[in-house]
Amino acid sequence: MKTTNLLFLSLFVYLLGLSNLAAKDFSKISGKILDQNGESVPYANVALIAVQDGHLVDGAVSDENGFFLVETTKTGEVKVVVTSIGFKSFESEAFSLKAGLVKELGEVQLLDEATGLDEVTVRSTRPEIIIEPDKTVVNVEGTVMAEGSTALDVIGRSPGIYVDQDGIINLNGRTGAVVMINDRQTYMSATDLANFLRAMPADNIKSIEVINNPSARFDAEGSAGVINIKLKKNTVDGMFGNVQAGGQYNGYWAPIAGVSLNVKKGKWSTNADLNYNHNANLNELDIERNFDVTEGVSNFMQETRIRQRNKNLFFNGAANYEINQNHNIGLNIQASDFNNTTTNPSLTEISTPGIAEKTFLDSYNDSQGDGNRFFGNLHYGGNLDTLGTKLTSDIDFTRMNSGSESLLTTESWTGMNQANGTMSRLNTVNDMYYNIFTAKVDLVKPLWKGTLETGLKGSWVKSDNNLDLTRSEEDGPFEPDPNSNHFIYHENVLAGYVSYKGKISEKLSYQAGLRGEHSDIEGNSVTLDQINKQNYFNLFPSAFLQHKVSDNYQIVYNANRRITRPNYRLLNPFVYYIDRLTTERGNPNLKPQYSNNFEMNHVIKGMYQFTLGYSETTDAFMQVFIQDDEERTTTTYTDNFDKTRNANFRAMVPVQIREWWGTSNMLQVNYNRFRSQIGDDLLDVGQTSFMVRSQHNVNLPKGFKLEVVGMYLGPQIWGQGVIEGFGWVDAGVTKTIMKDKLTIAVNGTDLFRTQVINAAVDFADIDTSFRQYRSNQGVRFTLRYRFAKGESFRVNKSSGSSEERDRLN
Repeated sequence: MKTTNLLFLSLFVYLLGLSNLAAKDFSKISGKILDQNGESVPYANVALIAVQDGHLVDGAVSDENGFFLVETTKTGEVKVVVTSIGFKSFESEAFSLKAGLVKELGEVQLLDEATGLDEVTVRSTRPEIIIEPDKTVVNVEGTVMAEGSTALDVIGRSPGIYVDQDGIINLNGRTGAVVMINDRQTYMSATDLANFLRAMPADNIKSIEVINNPSARFDAEGSAGVINIKLKKNTVDGMFGNVQAGGQYNGYWAPIAGVSLNVKKGKWSTNADLNYNHNANLNELDIERNFDVTEGVSNFMQETRIRQRNKNLFFNGAANYEINQNHNIGLNIQASDFNNTTTNPSLTEISTPGIAEKTFLDSYNDSQGDGNRFFGNLHYGGNLDTLGTKLTSDIDFTRMNSGSESLLTTESWTGMNQANGTMSRLNTVNDMYYNIFTAKVDLVKPLWKGTLETGLKGSWVKSDNNLDLTRSEEDGPFEPDPNSNHFIYHENVLAGYVSYKGKISEKLSYQAGLRGEHSDIEGNSVTLDQINKQNYFNLFPSAFLQHKVSDNYQIVYNANRRITRPNYRLLNPFVYYIDRLTTERGNPNLKPQYSNNFEMNHVIKGMYQFTLGYSETTDAFMQVFIQDDEERTTTTYTDNFDKTRNANFRAMVPVQIREWWGTSNMLQVNYNRFRSQIGDDLLDVGQTSFMVRSQHNVNLPKGFKLEVVGMYLGPQIWGQGVIEGFGWVDAGVTKTIMKDKLTIAVNGTDLFRTQVINAAVDFADIDTSFRQYRSNQGVRFTLRYRFAKGESFRVNKSSGSSEERDRLN
């Protein structure tokens, strides 16, 4: 800690001193944009307009705190024009640009286009998808899917993203995407994150940013890229909020409810959200397995029906205090409680060559789990000068407890005489505890003709997992099972980065960065008296080049290197029984995976996007199946593949069919290749697959809105497995009444019951196929009421700064 603090202090002092070395051969125009209540206006357009002909000379965009800086080498008479949605334009007096000019406009005030005591809903005609040089922005606010869907729904409909039936997010054909909220990473496992996003109403979201190749300022964690959820900036002084209630039926009834409240008084801004989500489903799983035995082939036909109920309660509260117009501090607290129940009846019919009668295994796995999570964040943000120098810092703490207990009962018999069968029982108690502490500081400073970004971060993780297995034969007592395991994990990561962006010419701009991360990891299997240590340092470069060929055509090139560390659970050498025939185990020797990513993006008229990408990953995580023909059992675990390659093409084509009917269409083609030595056999396979999605938004008479989304995934290879193609159609209708205060939404999912997964593993001695359907067909009904009282204001939210919890599972 002392070394980290000294390094940061030295770097901070050094960078502050560099401000006096900036070149003097260009002009600087700076200021801060405020609304009529003195609150910052983020992301406003600031343009230098030539007085003589009205042409654009140069420009910039204000940051999240309203500050802007325009640097230019142009000369001549200009004026500053500031525009932002919902505000009247501002126009300054004319002045002369000349070399070395430093002009501070101070505070620039924008007036609201419409003001009032109640909330003003602005339904803009902006395109739903906006393509920017380094990211794609999906505007969710005001759309049909926002008014009747969850956050997970709208993420799954964003460009290049597919959310599978387990809620796992795939970006551009790859897993491992990092999900952020308001530019800060979440502290959740993939399962917890999916439940959290299912509970979050999409109406709370302003936009979703899809960043395929992040720059050095982002953590290197996450090989697939970054998804950043931007929540709405509230604009009511006094009190603003909403309440929602509804539910979903897919064979099971699952209610949902939530309330959101924002209050501002003086320099204090506070907000609180409480959401309840109940998710229930029936997972229909049919598996066929063939085992080579001495007499021939033994066939296993397994029919499983898994009934799951998950209940989740999430609280999120934040308070922000503006010390003055340049400095603010904030506190964010999140708490959640969850419990789940699963019943897993399974019947397996076994045919053995040479034996006329069949053997039957009747299994029943009943499990219950619960847990809670607490997260606290302290945040500071400061603007150190009017030129755009900013300092931000976050301190985060997370604690999570999770426990489950299951009883697997298996009866086996031969022929029709079930009474003469045998019975065994396996009881599993699994307790997990996690503590995570992170601290980070970031500095942004205009320097020379560009902007320098730099920062430091440290994270300290401890997890404790105790897996206790006991076994009983017939009605006998439970005896300890040798696969019980107690595992303690420590991980310390220290990171630092530097990034610089600027312009080569009027048509070429660039950004280059380098991030370094040192990882110190120790996994201690107390039961096995086995300690595994990993200690490594890695550099992660990134580069970005934007070429504006013309006003209607630009090409963006970017490249970076990323890492994905294994989640803590996978490093635990546990053995978990799914049923008597199938087990899952951990891998303490699992190494992190590294990916090198390249992308060339063609953007035409700011609407049409055609992207070519390539990624090569070493030590890639992949689920491996191994089979014991003698015992006729199957074991799965996660291992490092030697190398995987992904080449992809993506096209986004919006089409406005009528004034009242608009579409967003996407085609993505992927070529995946997997190569690895698995035991005595070499896996070397590749296949081209595709994904197509068409989204239609229709304004119907009498204020009704309709959205229809169709999606199809073609056949694909994933490691040892081959997945057949499948598709589905979702639709939703919304209607707002009571002056847009009450929204009624009805959404149907998988209307034609076609989201069925058929897959197979045919590699070496493994011959397994399965069919799965997870009751995706259903209907969701939601009522959402908005209330407001007071004048315009904005609430700043802080929600954390680390990715460590993304690897809990």
